[in-house]
Amino acid sequence: MRKPQYNIQCNIAQTLNIIGDKWSLLILHQLLIGRETYKEILDGLEGIPTNLLSDRLKMLEHDELIYKELYQDHPPRYKYSLTEKGMDLVDVFNSLVLWGEKHLNKCHKKLVHNKCHHTVELKYHCPECNIYIDSDELEVIEPNE
Repeated sequence: MRKPQYNIQCNIAQTLNIIGDKWSLLILHQLLIGRETYKEILDGLEGIPTNLLSDRLKMLEHDELIYKELYQDHPPRYKYSLTEKGMDLVDVFNSLVLWGEKHLNKCHKKLVHNKCHHTVELKYHCPECNIYIDSDELEVIEPNE
């Protein structure tokens, strides 16, 4: 459907080929926070051109991050939802919120525990060892073929 922007054999580059277009992550975030219709998404994204929103929704559906469901026949209207693949981006969004808390000049959102409302931190867990590890104990390797 679209030509990949990056031809680099790297998970980050290939992921950006799917979600790295301008507005794509913000559209996915609108769906994550419960906006379902074209109008709700459009209203939540000040400044996005309508033709670009339509294009991005089609691409995200093609990439199986979202699906659309007809909720009105005349005129046809759809509501959009994240697929399981799309929902798996929640950790990416949470990481961006945490990064913003730490590095933005003005913090707009905080990630907190919903029971006590204290801030949280990102941790990595090794299920094999059943321990939490620090980021300096991680390495990226080639997958076993």
